[in-house]
Amino acid sequence: MTEVNRKIVDFIANEWVSKAKSQRSFALDHGIDEKTVRSIKNDETYKISLETIIKICEARNLKLSEFFKLIGL
Repeated sequence: MTEVNRKIVDFIANEWVSKAKSQRSFALDHGIDEKTVRSIKNDETYKISLETIIKICEARNLKLSEFFKLIGL
């Protein structure tokens, strides 16, 4: 399960957060706390919640199933 979590967090950090104007703008655009964005980007032990994944997916108009296909799960 840890590998799956890491794959999710790394995908979000590398594909979306790193391409955002700023961590703050990513947080605001996706309805999550800026601290959460910092954790996604910098904390190697961060365990992302399903709620956070759902918020990010909703902000990107992605179904959860589409998101998991994107990351190969």
